[in-house]
Amino acid sequence: MNLPRQHSAEDDDSRTSRLARANINPVTGLATDYLNHFNEAIMLLEMLETCPECIGDFRAWRPLSYREHFAGSKLRDRALAIEAYEDASPEARQNLDTLTDKMCTVLEAAHAALSGGLAPAAAAEIAYRSVVRLKLLVAHAGAVINGEADADRAPQAAVDRLLKR
Repeated sequence: MNLPRQHSAEDDDSRTSRLARANINPVTGLATDYLNHFNEAIMLLEMLETCPECIGDFRAWRPLSYREHFAGSKLRDRALAIEAYEDASPEARQNLDTLTDKMCTVLEAAHAALSGGLAPAAAAEIAYRSVVRLKLLVAHAGAVINGEADADRAPQAAVDRLLKR
């Protein structure tokens, strides 16, 4: 039987400090480091137009769950990141997992489309469209991780930032 963990105020302060030092949001228990996994795929897709030989690197990229990402990470606080994820609110985890599933769907579709020996211009267009969608999803996931109250506006905020450049 799994009983909820009992924490004193002192334990909570210490845990909050440990989470913050490990770049884990103390409120949500989630870490933006996980998004680096998806940013790697985005970077590879962005490179395809000028560096088509990077297609092999993109094809080698594989989706990882939050737990898998941190379990395979070299980060010192990887165990804490997994523990905090397990302790995070079910709603926050579900929101992040839903966004992760959407990002993986976009990446799997791009992977399938780019495996067909397309002309470079067509491959670049697929990569571009995938990147646009992925950046919005990553922005939304970042809002969930950071506990932003208005996380549903995160994709629009990302578009606004892109258009201001």
